[in-house]
Amino acid sequence: MAGMSIEELESGAMKLDPKARARLAGKLLESLETLSDEENERLWAEEAERRDSDLGSDESDGRAADDVLRDARSRLR
Repeated sequence: MAGMSIEELESGAMKLDPKARARLAGKLLESLETLSDEENERLWAEEAERRDSDLGSDESDGRAADDVLRDARSRLR
């Protein structure tokens, strides 16, 4: 499987029958339980940075909270 992209692995995994996918998912989750605290912390920090970057990359995806609340209140009236 060396040289396969994540997308190729995901595609192959999705072609498995449900029982095999569940087994694979269990093994993958189990492998994460053996991570050191430092590795776990690093992975969560990377994920937080990725999410923050995604949020900040396209301001058109978001709306100001005040605008959302005002619209919600007007719809409830």
